[in-house]
Amino acid sequence: MNPLKGRLKIKATGRYVPEKIVTNQDMEKIVDTTDEWIYTRTGIKNRRFAEQMDTSDLAVKAIQAAVDASGYDLNNVDLIIAATFTPDLKSPGVSNLVQRKLGLGDRSITAFDLNAACTGFVYALTVASSMLSTGAYRAAIVVGAEVISKVTDFTDRNTCVLFGDGAGCVILEQGDENDHAWFYPLAKGDPDAALYVDQYVHMDGQKVYQFAVRAIESIMADVVKASGLSYGDLALIVPHQANRRIVQNASKNLSIPMEKFFMNIESYGNTSAASIPIAFDEALAQNAVQKGQWVMFVAFGAGFTYGVALMRV
Repeated sequence: MNPLKGRLKIKATGRYVPEKIVTNQDMEKIVDTTDEWIYTRTGIKNRRFAEQMDTSDLAVKAIQAAVDASGYDLNNVDLIIAATFTPDLKSPGVSNLVQRKLGLGDRSITAFDLNAACTGFVYALTVASSMLSTGAYRAAIVVGAEVISKVTDFTDRNTCVLFGDGAGCVILEQGDENDHAWFYPLAKGDPDAALYVDQYVHMDGQKVYQFAVRAIESIMADVVKASGLSYGDLALIVPHQANRRIVQNASKNLSIPMEKFFMNIESYGNTSAASIPIAFDEALAQNAVQKGQWVMFVAFGAGFTYGVALMRV
């Protein structure tokens, strides 16, 4: 397939992370690891763990933050897509619980969950763009939310130090002729089961690292070519926050300054489908990207899934 072209307008963004901060020193008390070992290999210093909160609770907090900051009227929303692999229940989905908790249960809303692992937010943006383009929907909430701590094996030193909990969202409307966007959600089979989740997260870190480095470089190049832009036209690149070294490799191999990549993995760890919207909202709060500028989201995850979204802020 080729990259998909659409038109999207970002009306609001929001994020929420739990209050409990778990440091690398805290992890040293749980498994055989050190702050130096974790930080030099991943770039992570802290992560957040939810206490007596589930995925839908975090999602609602992020959406409420978006509404509080923008004043957006949720009565406009008729589409909710939740990207997650850690739902509250097997059924109903997080999106349905979010609809109820937002007080939108009496409105005609399409709501469903999407599981594309850490690429879930990019996949959900693609689906939202396509559905909004039909003219049948006015506005969409796309929220990435995870409570990964509930599927973390705290006896596995190679995985338990990596993940955190959180949620981030965007509220979208169909854009006009100036709101161009491109989406490229892809998947490649994982024959070695290098990354999967049953009761717990299981990962062969080296194989995932090798896949991620190759995948994000190729897919970023494909989308830039399809859009007619150059890397120099991008104000900011917001990558999935999985490992700082993966991003550093992409920066070097694509000759893109590392300063153009927004990173907050040090504070939150890997929050899977929530990582890009959390980082994007934080980047906006820090004025790292301005209205009208181009921003790229790039992600990779279990499956293997990987994808890029490119749009104006």
